[in-house]
Amino acid sequence: MSVQDKKTNMADPEEDPRDAGSGSESEKEYLLRLPSSSTSSSGTQTYSPCRRLAFLLALTFFSALGGFLFGYDTGVVSGAMLKIREDFNLTAVYQELIVSMTIAGAAIAALLAGPLSDLFGRKPILLLASFVFTIGAVVMSAAPSPMVLLVGRFVVGVGVGLAAMAVPMFISESAPAEMRGKLVVVYISFVTGGQFIATLIDGAFSYLPLHVGWRLMLGLAGVPSLIMFCGLLFMPETPRWLVFHEKIPRARKSLYHLREPKQAEQELQEIIKDYQEYKAQKLAWWQVVVKLFTTRSVRLALVVGCGLQMFQQFGGINTVMYYSASIIQMAGFPDRDAIWLAAIPAFGNFIFTILGLILVDRIGRRKLLLGSSAGVIFSLALLGAAFYVMDVESPEATPRQRDHCDLTSCGACVGNSQCGFCVDHVDDGSFVNGTCTPAEEINREMMSKYRTPNRTCLLYFETTPTDMTNSNFFASEFDTLPGSNSSSDDRERRWFFTSCPNSKLASLTIVVLFIYIAFFAPGMGPLPWTINAEIYPTWARSTAIASPPRSTGCVTSLSP
Repeated sequence: MSVQDKKTNMADPEEDPRDAGSGSESEKEYLLRLPSSSTSSSGTQTYSPCRRLAFLLALTFFSALGGFLFGYDTGVVSGAMLKIREDFNLTAVYQELIVSMTIAGAAIAALLAGPLSDLFGRKPILLLASFVFTIGAVVMSAAPSPMVLLVGRFVVGVGVGLAAMAVPMFISESAPAEMRGKLVVVYISFVTGGQFIATLIDGAFSYLPLHVGWRLMLGLAGVPSLIMFCGLLFMPETPRWLVFHEKIPRARKSLYHLREPKQAEQELQEIIKDYQEYKAQKLAWWQVVVKLFTTRSVRLALVVGCGLQMFQQFGGINTVMYYSASIIQMAGFPDRDAIWLAAIPAFGNFIFTILGLILVDRIGRRKLLLGSSAGVIFSLALLGAAFYVMDVESPEATPRQRDHCDLTSCGACVGNSQCGFCVDHVDDGSFVNGTCTPAEEINREMMSKYRTPNRTCLLYFETTPTDMTNSNFFASEFDTLPGSNSSSDDRERRWFFTSCPNSKLASLTIVVLFIYIAFFAPGMGPLPWTINAEIYPTWARSTAIASPPRSTGCVTSLSP
């Protein structure tokens, strides 16, 4: 047997990794020193092109389920919040906390995801993320109080942060270079698809009893997380992580699952070369961070990457997706209608993200980003103008000089969380005799439920706030008042707490939200993720992708 044959045999992954060669040199150290022509392995199993493609698509699907969960858990709260608020009588502060706790958990987990994935591997972090998603879904669905719900939202946020960092890394390090950008965009498509599915689930479960519907909305996230966990168990670790932890046979085997043999060997040598340079420098993780900021080209790439993520969030997408149902409700639509109508921008987000996947290589990243940014600015300005006009033209309210609700318009009244706007609805469709009155959270459900005919809002001010907490007051007291059965009075009281009576511009808000999504989704949505997966050298990729400015930017949301 020739010396070359011996070297080839030593590179065979089926052999035990025992000491070989002279002295105390181990096999993996020996393999790292071998030239390119000496590291091919005839013993590594090869696969047909169809099987390699199927394996790559399966790997992308199971890992991108982390993106689906990201989208589902951030999108489902839009419709669920309307039911949670009613079930727990939540204050505005609690509503904001339910949303922001997920963001807080995601921000913390995103900062830790990079170092943890470097230490333990990309695959274990994804398994951990899917497990955390499952636990969070169970906690939220069984929450007996708002405080437990906050805990569940925080746990889900940890899963979001881990997935947001680990999934793009896992896909970009596993995919061939020519498919890397497109497969990362698939992850974004799963995010937007998860948001759309969440709105449909919200609408479907909005017909269930109040205390059941929102629990199923939140709890269903446990199903895809279990599928993700089981699927990833059969997926390999990324070749790059394996080489950097001197697991050469496993890295080769992983590459042979995803590449044709010649390409696999070539890429293995490139990764080994990167590792040799990294090992020769003997940089600790903090030294890699220093090098990242002191290398001009990488520093500029980091500025671009962090800047793109920052402006993506400043574009308002999280506000629109988290609060789409609330925004539509504020325009004057009833709760259930608002939940279903929220599916329109969510569906547009999904469709136009796929359009971006088609256009990204035809138009180019720069043109697509610039056009997307201009459209986002225009649509947000139009949305703000529509709400301003609706506020100016909102029905007048008769100030009653009672506490803090001496306000003169419906817009100002419902803008105060402690006030409610009561108005008489006449058969011809008009609203008259609007008044603004203190409306504690405990009274809202009864005020909305009991709409006793033939009585005007003015009658409420003949009572005390204590009287208004008694359901018998609503159901019986007015019916005994003189004239309560009079057919000549064709008025019906209606209460509004978060919006004013339907405005002529109410439907415009749906159109503008869709226009906003149509501009955002193809460019500002997926391209920051795609570009970040492409602009860093291999030695800096995982550290740069998980850098604190970018990690925090990925999961930061602006609360309205």
